[in-house]
Amino acid sequence: MNKAEKSWDERAINFDENAKKFEETSIKMVELTEKHLNSSDSVLDFGCATGTITNVIADKVQKIIGIDISSKMIDIAKRNVGSGNTDSITFEHATIFDESHKKETFNVVLAFNMLHLLEDALKVVQQINMLLKSGGLFISATRSMERNMTSSNVLFDPLSKTEIVPNLELSKFTALENLITNGGFQIIETEDLNGSPECYFIVAKKTK
Repeated sequence: MNKAEKSWDERAINFDENAKKFEETSIKMVELTEKHLNSSDSVLDFGCATGTITNVIADKVQKIIGIDISSKMIDIAKRNVGSGNTDSITFEHATIFDESHKKETFNVVLAFNMLHLLEDALKVVQQINMLLKSGGLFISATRSMERNMTSSNVLFDPLSKTEIVPNLELSKFTALENLITNGGFQIIETEDLNGSPECYFIVAKKTK
C-alpha cells in the first residue's frame, strides 16, 4: 500500500460528512455533467471516492464503473449503491492503469477533484484518452487553490495532513487547459463553478 492509498483510506470514514461543505458545488457539477450523458453511454468515474456522484449519474447512463485507489472508499461506495442502480453500477478498487480496462472502452470518463492531486497528470490524461472511444468525452472538475493557498502555506491545507500535497500549478485554469489539450483533447465547454473553494469544470472531446 502506497502513501496516497493509505491517506485516502484514513479519510474514508469522514469523507461524506466533510463533502457536505461543498454540496452546492457538487450539485452544479452534476447538472453540467448530465447534459453530456446519454442513456447508451458506458462511463468510468475515476477517483469515485464513496460513490456519491457515481450513484446520482447511474440512472442517466447504461453502465458506470467507479474506481478508486482506496479500498475503504470503495467498501463504502458499494454499501451506498441505491436499490435502483444495482444493474448499472460497478465499483472497483483499482487505478486508472488497471489492465482490466481496455482501449476505447468508454464513451465518457469523469475525474472530479482529481487532476491537481496526481503525481504525473499528463500520463493519466493520456491514459484516459486511450480508454475513450473515438469522439468520447473527458469531463473534469478541478479544485482551484491559487486564491486560497500558496506554496508557503500549503502545509496548512487539510490534504497535507494525509501526506497528499496538491500541485498548485494545476489549480490555474490555463494550466489545466494546457494539460488536457496536450493529452489529445479539444475543450468544448468550461465553467468556473465559483464555489468555496472555486472549481474549474471542463468538458473535452477526444481528438486523437
